[in-house]
Amino acid sequence: MVLFKFALKTTFYGKLWFSSASSKDKMVRILNVAEKNDAAKSIADLMSRGHYRRRDGISKFNKIYEFEYNILGGQHTMTMTSVSGHLLNFEFTGQYRNWQGCSPVALFDAPVEKQCLENYTPIKRSLEKEVRGCQTLIIWTDGDREGENIGFEIIQVCRAIKPNIRVYRARFSEITPQAIQRACNNLLEPDQNTSDAVDVRSELDLRIGAAFTRLQTMRLQKRFPQVLSQMLISYGSCQFPTLGFVVERYKQVQNFVPEPFWKIKVTSKTEGRLADFTWDRNRLFDQEACYVLLCHCLENPVAKVTEVIKKPKSKWRPQPLDTVELEKLASRKLRINAKETMRIAEKLYTQGYISYPRTETNQFPKDMDLRPLIQAQTADPNWGGFADRVLTDGPNPRNGNKTDNAHPPIHPLKYTNNLQGNEARVYEFIIRHFLATCAKDAQGAETKIVINIQDEIFKCSGLSILARNYLEVYPYDNWSDKVIPTFEQGETFEPSSIEMVEGETMPPKLLTEADLIALMEKHGIGTDATHADHIERIKDRRYVGLQPDGKFVPGELGMGLVEGYDAMGFEMSKPHLRRELEADLKRICEGRKNKDVVLQEQVSKYRDVFIEASQQVEKIDEALSRYFGQAVQIQPQDINFEPLTPLRKCSCGSDLVIKKKKDGNGLYVTCMGFPDCKTSVWFPNGVIEAKVDEALCPRCQEPTHLVALKFKRGSVPPSLGNEYTGCVLCDDYLIESLDLKKLSNQPRNNAEIRTAPLRQTNRPQGQNNWHQGPNNQTWGQNDWPQGQNNYQPRGQNNQPRGKNRGRGFNKFPKPRQPSSRKPRQANTKWQKRPAAAVTGNVNRTMGGDQGNNQQDIECSCGENAALLSVRKEGHNKGRKFYACKKPQGTGCDFFQWADQPPPQNNPTTYTHHQPGGPSNSSGSGIKCNCGENAKLLTVCKDGQNKGRPFHSCSKPRDEGCGFFAWADVDENRGEDLWLSTGPNRQRGNGNAPKKRKCGLCKQEGHTKKTCPQNN
Repeated sequence: MVLFKFALKTTFYGKLWFSSASSKDKMVRILNVAEKNDAAKSIADLMSRGHYRRRDGISKFNKIYEFEYNILGGQHTMTMTSVSGHLLNFEFTGQYRNWQGCSPVALFDAPVEKQCLENYTPIKRSLEKEVRGCQTLIIWTDGDREGENIGFEIIQVCRAIKPNIRVYRARFSEITPQAIQRACNNLLEPDQNTSDAVDVRSELDLRIGAAFTRLQTMRLQKRFPQVLSQMLISYGSCQFPTLGFVVERYKQVQNFVPEPFWKIKVTSKTEGRLADFTWDRNRLFDQEACYVLLCHCLENPVAKVTEVIKKPKSKWRPQPLDTVELEKLASRKLRINAKETMRIAEKLYTQGYISYPRTETNQFPKDMDLRPLIQAQTADPNWGGFADRVLTDGPNPRNGNKTDNAHPPIHPLKYTNNLQGNEARVYEFIIRHFLATCAKDAQGAETKIVINIQDEIFKCSGLSILARNYLEVYPYDNWSDKVIPTFEQGETFEPSSIEMVEGETMPPKLLTEADLIALMEKHGIGTDATHADHIERIKDRRYVGLQPDGKFVPGELGMGLVEGYDAMGFEMSKPHLRRELEADLKRICEGRKNKDVVLQEQVSKYRDVFIEASQQVEKIDEALSRYFGQAVQIQPQDINFEPLTPLRKCSCGSDLVIKKKKDGNGLYVTCMGFPDCKTSVWFPNGVIEAKVDEALCPRCQEPTHLVALKFKRGSVPPSLGNEYTGCVLCDDYLIESLDLKKLSNQPRNNAEIRTAPLRQTNRPQGQNNWHQGPNNQTWGQNDWPQGQNNYQPRGQNNQPRGKNRGRGFNKFPKPRQPSSRKPRQANTKWQKRPAAAVTGNVNRTMGGDQGNNQQDIECSCGENAALLSVRKEGHNKGRKFYACKKPQGTGCDFFQWADQPPPQNNPTTYTHHQPGGPSNSSGSGIKCNCGENAKLLTVCKDGQNKGRPFHSCSKPRDEGCGFFAWADVDENRGEDLWLSTGPNRQRGNGNAPKKRKCGLCKQEGHTKKTCPQNN
């Protein structure tokens, strides 16, 4: 057999394509992702030496650059693209996103997930498209915490498409050929700990901020609608301490009480030079004492020079520039706010003009060669000559003591003179600061003179600058000569003047932006990358304002919020809570603390604070009332911060809860996963209250709470009464009585449900734990209906496939709804019979009240029923009844009054309620709504109901309760005996035309004008 060096590669349109063994040398495609498009373009330009190929991606703002590059031991095709900052963000799911969908306190435990915002979807789709043809992913995001987290977001998106893709991390601090080459030669693994710290901080900020923001906004908008109705009153665990610094300093200024003081001032003018001598005591707050000392000096006003001290004086050059120092100096020297400064610095960085601007380091590495960086600045006409002198003397930076071991201080990378506006000013400042750092300190000579007048000491100092050095290139510092007369030690002279000067103490100055950033850094509020954002946010929310001189003053809203929380006893405006979190985040980065532990601790801490704050929220109202006037009164139900109790878990995994309709009229069960999950059950309007009970349903396979319901009188079948506690998922009698939607009771893991054999029609009662339902219907305890439609048409061809196929069942008839007959009085609702005691106040013990004839009454379980008594206050108190003797929730719910015989043909009447609902039997002893015996009357008017008996209130028409009930209706069977056995019972095949119904009682045979209720 002849061996060929060619292998069959593929078949294309019927032709065979061959490739040689050298196909293994085909270049593999690598996906590279930077944090911004400018960075991607600059990196691609350096790696390809300007020979990249550009094409558009799905996102028009994030281009794709392709080129060949030798990396990872071979030549590869590089695809370089970018994101635009964070690609994914933590968001609440379902109804937790809706402000009215849950109580704010529920947000501390609500499910969250990282989602891609709509405007970032094209970037996500572009990554998903490009990664399909790549075997390796290299992350080129910034080297700080946020950059590391953005890198993991990119990894998450790409691995969703290609789970086994190899991932590397390129670390660099500047976009220069040398830095990029070093990064390619030293590819690392992404840092999971650093990314976890950002996730913890982001999730906490979302939970804390959303909970307090909703609490403040929803309440204060209603309390102060004239001022705050259109405002978002946000809270943040960083922005609030930042606001606290401003308020605290403002109050110090406002509460400051100036105090007068006095001091002695001595001046001497010789040879045209003036010397001002300061008193060694500085000042006295006692005018009389100061005056006595002045008089003592004036008794012999001759000064003797006791000391002449001459020593060299240096003004230190600045330390290398870190992020915080850049923000502070730009604010003080250039009058550019921190937000704008960082925006410009990031742009200069992505263009390759400066190093990475987010750094905590203020010392250059010892092995870093600064000469090429200084040499690049010699071409400038303004500072080029100074750069030459620095090179001649040798760069000697004055290093600080901070380092993040990730990035060097901010410094220029290359020279340009094409910038304008604030970009040129910031770029020039960074260059001049860098050159000043590498130069020498300014040198001078200081002369200090000490004189004595009548044992009182006075001092004076002068300065002579010898060498300006770094001051030549750094105009942002001032240091000038102070010329004084020449004095010799031991000489005496008479001062030109000796006088007492009055003054007063001055309050502290209001905070500038630089002062505020310094306080945030000192107390650990935020990071160097977020200081500017927090300051900008409290300005946008109108919590603070800026005076023309750049000083911060708090607004009325900011003052009220801080004072309100301080009145609660919480130091919400103090930095302690946030400082603890920042320390924990640093421990997560270092691998010394678990992210889940930190998250749990912080959530628990802030949840407790929130609960306490919501209970004392009136103190915020009181504080704001001092600025906005009297608060508008609101009802407690207008703002409900009580958490919703879960009913059970929905099949989607979210909680099922009971909520009120938007208009406040009506209740319904809904899934907190809405709108993704639309599971819901709407209660009829007759349900006026529905609360989740602590008791669990014994039948549901998943833990499900019972629901305690309260009904309007006459709105539900009498057997339910006015109150009822049951399961809205498996209690078929409740579901059918209220005409509820039947929810699936399947467990969330879709485990197989055990089924029972087909029911035998001759099965005796009381066996195999079968339960009896309405109309003697039975089913197994573990075989409650699982879906909404339990009826199947006859015939094999119509039977759906499934595990219950072929299983026999009966469809429950819908219980008879209450008659719509109106009472005699228009303002009284329809009632069938007086209500008895409700579940929960019944003596269910098996002794005491059991009669001798108990053996004659059997419950639906086939066992002897227990004889019990109604204990709840009402007109049925003490009345005896029969009920199943098994514990509540496990028995058959049998019920029958002991003083009334069971209806014919139904010896074991099924009533899905315990004593407390209206009486459902006819006969003597019927009481009206007044609590008195009703009178038995007969219809006298001509019509279908003529001669029919009914019960009515015994009082006169204008004084009675309007009670009415037919005496021949068997409510237990849902059957009208008058129609079935009376003179007007229906006959024939049922094809007779329907008779007109009454508009009041809905009965046939008469009209509204001739209705018996009008008698």
